[in-house]
Amino acid sequence: MFCPKCGSLMHPKDGKWVCSSCGYEMPIDKDKSQEIVAEAKEKEMIVISSEEELKALPYDESVICPKCGHAGAHWMLQQTRAADEPETRFYICPKCGHRWREY
Repeated sequence: MFCPKCGSLMHPKDGKWVCSSCGYEMPIDKDKSQEIVAEAKEKEMIVISSEEELKALPYDESVICPKCGHAGAHWMLQQTRAADEPETRFYICPKCGHRWREY
């Protein structure tokens, strides 16, 4: 939580948020605190649910499916770790539907 008065980080103390810089105080709203925690824990999930959506993804013919041996797979990139680490490449086999990733 950040102070609405000066923008510094606030910390909880005696059931209130207290600004560590200017001393501004405000009550802790339990409902909002729970919403913030829940929002931080949720991860974005990409769901490819139709053949048409799958065809919209890029295709790499040099990739071999580890499950059925089909040459070629659709792929997508997603940042799954910290921003200073490389993204993860996800592959989807168009023949058997197997999904795997490459770090």
